Amino acid sequence: MIAFLLLIPATALTVAGYLALYLSQRSEGAFKTFGRYLGFWAFTLAGLVVLGGIVAATRHHNRMWGPGMHRDGPYGQRWMPPPHDMQPPHPADAAPSPPADAPAANPPK
Repeated sequence: MIAFLLLIPATALTVAGYLALYLSQRSEGAFKTFGRYLGFWAFTLAGLVVLGGIVAATRHHNRMWGPGMHRDGPYGQRWMPPPHDMQPPHPADAAPSPPADAPAANPPK
């Protein structure tokens, strides 16, 4: 989304660059040189705006879905699930409990 929003200033800079180059062709002397530099500078800035938008969108995507699937906690700290050996056992892995009316496995002697 941010890359699409940055296309507006990039387009404006590109149009300004073409306008500066067109007007510099019709000028003479120092104005011609200045217009050429101004046109190329506008093209350079338009390219940097597009690259900045791509980098910003990529960084935003990586922050949301990074390599470790981190997400920010309520106070900005990084949250990660505990290691596998520290997690409580899954209920399906636990032994089923016997019914309440079943006889005891080891009757008292």
